Formats: sequence, C-alpha cells, structure tokens
Amino acid sequence: MSSIRSLRDQFDWPLFVAVCAIAVLGVVNLYSATSAQGAVSDAYIQQIYWLTLGAGVAVLVAAIDYRHFERNAWLIYGVGVALLVLVFLLGRSIRGSTRWISIGGFSLQPSELMKIFLIIALAKYLHNDPKTDGRTLKDLVIPGLILAVPMTLILAQPDLGTALICAFIFGSIMVLTNLKLRSLLTLGATFALSAPLTYAYLLKDYQKERITAFLAQWTGTQRDILDTGWHAHQSQVAIGSGGLWGKGFMRGTQNQFRFLPDQHSDFPFAVWAEEQGFVGSLLIVGLYLFLVLWGLKIASQAKDRFGAVVAVGVSAMIFWQTIINLGMVSGLLPVVGMTLPLFSYGGSSVLTVMLGVGLLMNVSLRRFSH
Repeated sequence: MSSIRSLRDQFDWPLFVAVCAIAVLGVVNLYSATSAQGAVSDAYIQQIYWLTLGAGVAVLVAAIDYRHFERNAWLIYGVGVALLVLVFLLGRSIRGSTRWISIGGFSLQPSELMKIFLIIALAKYLHNDPKTDGRTLKDLVIPGLILAVPMTLILAQPDLGTALICAFIFGSIMVLTNLKLRSLLTLGATFALSAPLTYAYLLKDYQKERITAFLAQWTGTQRDILDTGWHAHQSQVAIGSGGLWGKGFMRGTQNQFRFLPDQHSDFPFAVWAEEQGFVGSLLIVGLYLFLVLWGLKIASQAKDRFGAVVAVGVSAMIFWQTIINLGMVSGLLPVVGMTLPLFSYGGSSVLTVMLGVGLLMNVSLRRFSH
C-alpha cells in the first residue's frame, strides 16, 4: 500500500490531465473534421485506437527507469538511422514522398520516431560531456554530426517539415544547455546566409511553390490562390469566420462543404477555430503552452543532465510542431505539412508524441529518486 500511495503522490497529474485534454478535444474535433453533411468517417475511431496504443507505449516507457535508455542510447539511435535507410529500400511513395514503411496493415513513418531517438542520442552525448562552461562552435561538431546523419536522410525522402523539427530540437537543446551567445549569433547568421542556397538547390519544386504562395499573400498577388495557395487561404477563411464564439460543433461551413483540404491531418485547428471561435482557440493554445512550460519545469527538476536534456528535447518537439502548425494554418508561415501534436490524425505522429509524454513522465516520476 505504501508503494501505491508513493506512486500516486509522485505521479505527474498536471502532465496527465493536459495530455488527456488535448487528446480528447482532438478526437471530438476529428469527428467533426471528417464529417460532411451528416456522413461521418470512422477516422476518429482509428484515432482512438492510436491514442490507446500510444497510452500503452507511454506507460511502458514511463515504467522503465530512463537510465536504461541512457545506457542504450546509441543502439536506439542506430535503429532509428537503420529504419530511415530502410525507407528507401522498402518504403512506399505517397504524394511524391517516400516516408512510410508498410508492416502488415500498419504504415510506420520512421522520420517521426527519429525525433525521439535524436533527443535520446543528444541527451546521452551531453550527459557524458563534462564541460560546464559555455559551449562554442567547436563543441557543436559532434552533436552536429549526430543531427546531420538522420536529417540528411529525412531531407532526401523528402520531408522538409520533420527535418526542420529535428533542427529546431537540436537548436533548442543547445541553447538551453549553455551555448555561448556569440556561437548562437554565428549559427543564426550562417542559417540566414544559407537560406537562399537551400531554396535554390535543396528544395523541391512543390516546396518552392508553397513559399511563393506564402509570399504572394503579403505582396497582394492572388494568382496562386486557386492552386498552391488554396490550403492556406481556405484555412484563414475558416479561422476568421469563427468569430469570438464560433459557429458551433459540426456547423463550420468551410469544413462541412469540404473547402478545407487535409482538415483531419494538417489543418484540424482551422476546423476547431471555425466551430469554437477565438475563445475555443485560446483554450487549445493555452493547453499547449501549459504542456511545454510544464515540460521545462520537469527538466529543471531532473536529477541528472540526461533527464534534463530529454525533457527539454520533448518540450521543444511539442513547442515547434505546435508553432509551425498554427503558423501554417493562420497564414503566418508557409505550408510544410506539419501535424498538430495529439490533435491531428495520424498513427506515427500520435505514437511519437506519446513516446515523448512517456519520457516526460519518466523523468518527472524519478526526480526525487537516487
């Protein structure tokens, strides 16, 4: 009884409640997003299955002392890289991108899981790094290589959105683990200077068209609105038409009359904003903000550097995915194909986020152990 009481007292209830709230609201929103004039898809049922499986994975990950992940970090990282290589050998192509491996009736997207594996690998390296003062660019060579291998494979698929998240996870971890300001400014300048070259030589034609469509809305050019800019335009119309209180559940015209493309995967927030309005949108944004800040709180209370870096990495993953998705659907960023954590439909995305939640719970549960 004492062990059960101790577990109950140490259990991270705020983390649990925040994750459950986002997931439940996501399923409710998905029910509406996949309905059209009374015909409802069974996608929301599949999402419940994914969330249930993800919850089981999170419980398993939380139950294993995270020091075991630290000891096997390089093996975990190697498995992730191997899966990315297998994508090119066994993967199937969807919309011109080869990102999925079919295992029976399940399609696995290794690039999603690689975000967690990258966090574990970086945490392992920094845990073993005795350096305590500010890191310089020279100190970023090895962690930079840890990032470069999977990021190169992900870009080759091509999957710009996931590659960006990996880069942002890396940058967030480095900044929050004492990167010198001069080194940070140098990295920022390098990124800015390399952007034109990246656009010219690395981006695919459809990716360039998305950026062109994004810039067109600020220059007053509307020629792309019926082509590449259709997604972003219809999303902004949906969000704006929601007003303060929204049109009501399953009453959003942009969604019900199928003006919103990919409303279940990339644009579920537009469905929510149209139906629940500004107030409902604030609720969702507030939940994500709380989840990220709570993750950073867990990092500050971690008993070792590995746990702290893992918590920072998972928080950064959730933060950047949320920022990019919300920026994308509101027209503040180009469309890059980014899911909203636990809110968008998708098996690999749900499992990856739940893996991260399990790691956060793991670090939180063991913050007082020795």
